[in-house]
Amino acid sequence: MRVRNVLAVALMFGTILCAANAQDLASFEKRTTVKVLPNGLTLIVCERPEAPVFSFYTLVDAGSADDPLGDSGLAHMFEHMAFKGTTEIGTTNYPAEKIALAKVEIAYAAYDAEFRKRVGQDPTKLENLKKAFQEAQADAQKFVIPNQFSEIAEQNGAVGINASTGEDSTQYFWSMPSNRLELWAYLESQRIGQPVQREFYKERDVVQEERRMRIDSAPIGRMVEQFLATAYVAHPYGRSGVGWESEISQVNATEAEAFHKKYYVPSNIVIAVVGDLKSSETMPVLERYFSKIPPGPRPEPMTTIEPPQFAEKSVVIKEATQPFYIEGYHRPDYRDPDDSVYDAITDIFSNGRTARLYRSLVRDQKIAAAGEGFSGFPGQKFPGLFAVYAVPLPGHTPEEMREAIHKELDRLKNEDVSDEELARFKTRAQADLLRGLADNDGLAHQLAEYQTRFGDWRQLFRELDKINAVTKADVRRVANKIFIDSNRTSARIEFVAPQKTAKSTGGAE
Repeated sequence: MRVRNVLAVALMFGTILCAANAQDLASFEKRTTVKVLPNGLTLIVCERPEAPVFSFYTLVDAGSADDPLGDSGLAHMFEHMAFKGTTEIGTTNYPAEKIALAKVEIAYAAYDAEFRKRVGQDPTKLENLKKAFQEAQADAQKFVIPNQFSEIAEQNGAVGINASTGEDSTQYFWSMPSNRLELWAYLESQRIGQPVQREFYKERDVVQEERRMRIDSAPIGRMVEQFLATAYVAHPYGRSGVGWESEISQVNATEAEAFHKKYYVPSNIVIAVVGDLKSSETMPVLERYFSKIPPGPRPEPMTTIEPPQFAEKSVVIKEATQPFYIEGYHRPDYRDPDDSVYDAITDIFSNGRTARLYRSLVRDQKIAAAGEGFSGFPGQKFPGLFAVYAVPLPGHTPEEMREAIHKELDRLKNEDVSDEELARFKTRAQADLLRGLADNDGLAHQLAEYQTRFGDWRQLFRELDKINAVTKADVRRVANKIFIDSNRTSARIEFVAPQKTAKSTGGAE
């Protein structure tokens, strides 16, 4: 049986290598062109003529970790503002709208100044200022053509229109027919270079509602937020990515403009375009539109470094909801020489039903409904966490999850993983890479990501060498380095039955 398993893995590995030959580095180098414009923006064009479509991925190297102090959630706001239009799209009369939006900011500043008074706040004045602010918003709204940006894209065949904000970066992407490339270049360059903080406060309300749904009304969301806030004492990874409620409710469009001016500069942006395009024809079109964006200095690197954790920390939430357990261990960022070793630990420990965590907690002991480990949480640009969670079945507790998880982590520290486990990891890593290159949008994402993080998209293929170099000794060494008590932060939800309120007997005394 052991021999058959090894042969099966070897056979699968060989099949993947054959497929990889069609998508190797040399092949991509012939079809991929990179150009840094004079304003600093990096463009990547990859020719893939299988179908008459293309996908793009715009990566802005700024995420929630870059939110200014006191303005958590600001980077996330741009995901919501991404489709509000520009100075030319989404407005009936931008010169007049610009004046109206300036009046909105003046009215809001006056209202906000009174609202923030801790002593001597005048309720009547506050109400009048709020009314003036709302009237200014209504005046500015008269110039808005709702959803025009998205409608133009969709009317020209765009699909998968979306944006996302992580701790490390903000992304914008969709796919559309190749004969609409120039229209896309116009839309995207406008969005980057000439955004308008249109309907900002209306969208701010949407973000607040999102927070209420994802965090305030979700026990696991609240627990994870507290978990990260406990794990980090200095680095912004400890702040809420969606934003703290008090800060979301007071961030303003003027602050958003300042954030955009600092981080949405061409030198901080990489755009990858993949599809049925010829680089010789596409690059001049992209240059014509994106070179018009004004240059700006690349934002200075973050100086805050999370200090080493020297004591175990924990969060305990008690309420009438599903019990849950999670713990995390600080690990280095993606540039660490052992980055691929963390990937190996993640895969062997918890990737699917053949992984150790599932087999032990779910299949064999039958104490958990689910269990998973993941590395680089909540981000990878800076030192993050190797985290693992488990959901106990009825009749079992978070403490049982903790003990079972620690037994599996101790195995990683004290015993070598098997040859089969290591081979499966390497095979799956190869397969995951190929799957990521299989479609235009996945490839555009990978090219932009690796160009941003390493300064060279080719590093995507060099990762395979790092993966193949991982040994059983590496897994034990890294496991013993990070899975220690003093490096651990845990959080749990413990079920507590709601207290019954006493009912009145209603009798006369």
